[in-house]
Amino acid sequence: MKIFASLFKFSLFAAWLALLALPAALPAQSGPYLAKPGEAPLTVYVATCATSGGFIHMYSALDQNLFAKYGLAVKHVVIRTGTNINLAALATDEIQFLYCAGDSTIPGMAAGSDATLVASPLVGLPYVIIARKEIKTIQDLRGKSIGVGSVGGLPYRLLRVFVKKFGLADTQIRPVGGSQPERYNAIQQGIIDSGPFTPPMDARGKKDGYNLVYHLNDLGLPAIYSSLHTNSKTLRERRQTVQRFVAALAESVKFVEDNPEKAKASVAKILRVQDEDVLQSSYEAYAKKHVNRRIVVPLNAVADSVEVARESGTKVTKKANEIVDNSFAEHLEKSGFLKELWGGKLPN
Repeated sequence: MKIFASLFKFSLFAAWLALLALPAALPAQSGPYLAKPGEAPLTVYVATCATSGGFIHMYSALDQNLFAKYGLAVKHVVIRTGTNINLAALATDEIQFLYCAGDSTIPGMAAGSDATLVASPLVGLPYVIIARKEIKTIQDLRGKSIGVGSVGGLPYRLLRVFVKKFGLADTQIRPVGGSQPERYNAIQQGIIDSGPFTPPMDARGKKDGYNLVYHLNDLGLPAIYSSLHTNSKTLRERRQTVQRFVAALAESVKFVEDNPEKAKASVAKILRVQDEDVLQSSYEAYAKKHVNRRIVVPLNAVADSVEVARESGTKVTKKANEIVDNSFAEHLEKSGFLKELWGGKLPN
């Protein structure tokens, strides 16, 4: 009997130790932003402005139903007709959140659009120029065409800087519309000679024998990539919703890092691609190279982008600090959420 009593005491002690270990094993389960038991989910709409491997964290959060844990029923729509249309949909509250490259939306925001940056899971400039097989150098682009989706978007602005820097005055920047895969097909069909693409399109280009002529990150321009935007009504009337959305996005950053195969599957589903090299290229760029685990919007980079927009002719009416609200991202750290999520200090 003494042996059984000792074993029972030992079992209780082991169970107690196991309970102590639970927060580290299940980091998000006791977070301060989770939905309360029995709480009805709140429906919100989020738009992505393109189809891109750079949205891996948003795709994974949607695919893995992470938002539901935070009391949100998130409806996803894709608006590909330009950043101005996306910003207009946000301003009219047709959508409550927009997930898009910050550098493509900052000119419109600085000019007065009703939008605020609240989180930036990715920073940097992942665009590369992919060109047909006979175009091997920057100077080979003379007299050739570079296709973009629309005038005024981030790729268009980057290419204007690019052609000026390298004296490519006779190189045509040609708006052809469509998504990145559609513009890639335009290269294959000989409609355009080259175009700016983000991973995983670079892997596809290499496999098809095309050339990566230039990394646009080498232009040295300030860059904020995949970022979460919201509008003034949501900030004013739904602050808890914004906080929960930002928390779910932060958890997705951790999820993607811990679950590469599931994250790549989420990207594969959206891009309709199963090529492992293509998916790995996307993962390396966005889950590792450009990831911003604290998701705080870099205000200095926003300020630089506003100045670039001003110099490009945009009538700037707002300063950088008027289009950024980092309080939600910063609260994740202050509340201990990030420490619990990552099981201690965030990796650099």
